[in-house]
Amino acid sequence: MRKPVILDCDPGHDDAIALLLAFASDKLDVKAVTVLAGNQTVEKTLHNALKVLSFAGITVEVAKGAAKPLMRQLQIAPEVHGDSGLDGPVFPPPTLHPSPDSAVDLIARVLRNSDQKVTLIPTGALTNIALTLLAHPELKEKIERISLMGGACFTGNWTPAAEFNILVDPEAARLVFDSGIPITMCGLDVTHRALIYRDEIERIRRIGKKVPTMVAELLDYFFIFHRKMGFSGCPLHDPCAVGYVIDPSLITTKACHVDIETKGEHTLGTTVVDYYDVWKKPKNAEVALGIDRERFIELLIQSVQYYD
Repeated sequence: MRKPVILDCDPGHDDAIALLLAFASDKLDVKAVTVLAGNQTVEKTLHNALKVLSFAGITVEVAKGAAKPLMRQLQIAPEVHGDSGLDGPVFPPPTLHPSPDSAVDLIARVLRNSDQKVTLIPTGALTNIALTLLAHPELKEKIERISLMGGACFTGNWTPAAEFNILVDPEAARLVFDSGIPITMCGLDVTHRALIYRDEIERIRRIGKKVPTMVAELLDYFFIFHRKMGFSGCPLHDPCAVGYVIDPSLITTKACHVDIETKGEHTLGTTVVDYYDVWKKPKNAEVALGIDRERFIELLIQSVQYYD
């Protein structure tokens, strides 16, 4: 039986690839896609989700969510993802149209109507998830797990201490991590190991079909920023959160207590991972630390072959 999932994202190059990975999997039943501001404004991330899904021939309900964090001004990342949030490939206008429901309403409806518990896969800030938990606390028990891309145990990327998705809305992240819902945190410790190299991008391009070619063009653009940062390959951040749900054996995790820093002058947005169990607090997350990179890349390449 396929696992019912909801993808919550802010496309974003790696979000787009995460969407394609999820819809190609025979292990997942994607019930809905919700979007929010993060990599770009919510108008742009919504448009990006619609055009990627339309281009790939995917039909699914897509709902617009939070335009800003719970308590802060929005930070975006045009230096990584470009002015559109998805620079690189040229897409035709989307044929999909957004849902009349908000992201919170759509998530709540899917949870309420599902006979199985649903796994949430957020690959942006956690604002939509936090708002859903605040508005519908009675639905918390309908959530099987949250497999998220965000945070880090040992380093940051947007500040020396903080990863971008958590930094965008640390208050939402704290609410989610304190919710008691099982969490897998696919942070930089694992995503910086989930590198795709030039020869592997060329393997995708040589498939020759329009969607794999588009994925290769996404990775070409995404590579530009990471090459400047000194990476030898391109980190596939958001697909890790999807990959874990498809096949948990791909990723090595350690159960830890994770707190979110919401007030630090230099550490705002840090996921404070009690790696050595110093505080003896309840372990509220499986923190991803390692990945079978070769199997993960093969899964991705096989998945993009699913599309025309």
